[in-house]
Amino acid sequence: MDMDKRKTAPVGVFDSGVGGLTVAREIMRQLPDENIVYFGDTARVPYGSKSKENIIRFSRQIIRFLETKNVKAIVIACNTASALALDVVKQEFNIPIIGVIVPGARAAVRETRNKKIGVVGTEGTIHSEMYTKVIQGMEPGASVIGKPCPLFVPLVEEGFAKHHITDEVIEIYLEEMKHSDVDTMILGCTHYPLLRSKIMAYFGEKVHIVNPAYETALDLKRVLEEQGTANDSGNLNKYEFYVSDAAEKFKQFANSILPYNVETITQINIEEY
Repeated sequence: MDMDKRKTAPVGVFDSGVGGLTVAREIMRQLPDENIVYFGDTARVPYGSKSKENIIRFSRQIIRFLETKNVKAIVIACNTASALALDVVKQEFNIPIIGVIVPGARAAVRETRNKKIGVVGTEGTIHSEMYTKVIQGMEPGASVIGKPCPLFVPLVEEGFAKHHITDEVIEIYLEEMKHSDVDTMILGCTHYPLLRSKIMAYFGEKVHIVNPAYETALDLKRVLEEQGTANDSGNLNKYEFYVSDAAEKFKQFANSILPYNVETITQINIEEY
């Protein structure tokens, strides 16, 4: 593909469902000239409780689908898939693929003063201990406390992000972490930035909250610049959305968090890829 076509080629973003839209939103904000093809695997959500083998199989299928859209880079906008599949698919596909864990870990290591870092996420992400491995690879002296918060995702998806019931769940999950000496905490699931203000209010000033979605968008920017494929050809801005099921519900959620109105969501059969 010639260079101009590479530059206008879209970035592929995928997630188990709607959570990765927080990553797409940051890419729209930080890289406003880039086109995006987003895939939400709504038929097989959630990934957090699935086996590593299945997550790898799902990720391969989705990357094959995104390749049919001629994407120039792929962002795995899902902590669970980043934890369990990223290393495998990076070896298998000849395209830059980035996950959300390394950028989030890097920001936490940069921010922490006392090297005590908390991570909240799904069962799959926390039990993989991937954040711990990556953080300690960057900062061997760091200690990492992980806490699975499985109710956060349904609360966000059912529209309870601003509801007082969410305050109670935050307290139940995070009371122990609040009373530890963690000074930096990673929102290790793409739904969680939508609870960021409540989580920040609960912890107060003493804890710095890291949003990997924001860090990942900056990482993508760097990768595209290094490849020479950043889109500088004038503003085309095409955003395409695909799902494996339940397009209407996805559309409602997308329109509640994205900075512009999503008209069409296309449902595809991901098992064909």
